[in-house]
Amino acid sequence: MRTVGVEEELLLFDRASGEPRALSAAVLARAARDADDRPDGAEDVGATGSGGAPRNGDSDSDDQCAQDDSFERELHGHQIEFATRPQSDMDSLCAEIVRWRAEAARHAGDVGGSVAALATSPLPASPSVNVGGRFQWMEEQFGLTTQEQLTCGCHVHVSVESDEEGVAVVDRIRPWLAVLVALSSNSPFWQGKDSQYASYRSRVWGRWPMAGPTELFGSAERYQRQVDDMVSSGVLHDRGMVYFDARLSHRYPTVEIRVADVCLDAGTTVAIAALARALVETAAREWRAGTPPLGHSVSLLRLAAWRAARSGLDDALLHPLSMRPVPSAEVVRALLDHVTDALADSGDLTLVREQTARLLETGTGARVQRRLFSRTDSLSAVITECVQRTQAPPT
Repeated sequence: MRTVGVEEELLLFDRASGEPRALSAAVLARAARDADDRPDGAEDVGATGSGGAPRNGDSDSDDQCAQDDSFERELHGHQIEFATRPQSDMDSLCAEIVRWRAEAARHAGDVGGSVAALATSPLPASPSVNVGGRFQWMEEQFGLTTQEQLTCGCHVHVSVESDEEGVAVVDRIRPWLAVLVALSSNSPFWQGKDSQYASYRSRVWGRWPMAGPTELFGSAERYQRQVDDMVSSGVLHDRGMVYFDARLSHRYPTVEIRVADVCLDAGTTVAIAALARALVETAAREWRAGTPPLGHSVSLLRLAAWRAARSGLDDALLHPLSMRPVPSAEVVRALLDHVTDALADSGDLTLVREQTARLLETGTGARVQRRLFSRTDSLSAVITECVQRTQAPPT
């Protein structure tokens, strides 16, 4: 069975005021001290050192301070990231996500902060780019785009057997990724205002010139040649800055799916991970059977992604097969139909059916945030409630 690893980015807030606060250095120092205090031989189920979820290459790894390698510094001081180990069982993956969210909250609490699984900050923030060679290069190269990129995503790595299989998967999952944007949507507010989007994070992320959907590659050789050409252009710092919606990891034998918002509820994260694995497995089976990928243009894929970011599950989405607007529930059913066999084979079918039904009924994180704001008329209250929900048992 294919393994799955998850990376989640979390926002940091001041525990007293509820305002966004650049606490990542202090939080990571606390994590590092915990790691130093751990008895010799104690198990570390963190990321890289014990075979953890592959790092995405976006952090300033050349200039890292010593720290518990379960957590990693991100672009801005207002956020941290953790990564799980590769897991084949979704219950184990869920337990690890819950654990690391709790650990992040504990470390933040030690320095007067809190963490929330929010893809953008409801309250205005003045992002502070972290010190480090790679981050400073990005700020100089991309200017305001870098400074405004205070967004938190959820990246899912799914194992593949080879680069050829991985590229075949990347080619075949393209039309379905917008549905993951809708299911994970958790960023309705931006700089103190309602953005009118369910996933405004994905719109901000799309400002990077190297981000978004891709054309069909057809082979690993063509994929790698395009990546080489992009790096050779001088616009990118390195291969880790190829921000395709789905890409081959340049370090590990995985396909990394990068479209989802960080999810408010850990149960939603697990459902996204299970769907990602099922999409990869279904695509690999199609490739082995000789079924060609759908030939949708990048222009249509961008429209589908925009529609998903705008609507979430609260309005029509573009159907992945026809690229025509239909009710969101119908699109979710189409996704489940597409990957039913893979979900059944992995034992995840019931979990995903229950989670998607819950999201359609009670709403994504975006709807939860708007409902909280409607009730309290306070973005601070929204943050306070989301801090609590971040650590709550998954529903």
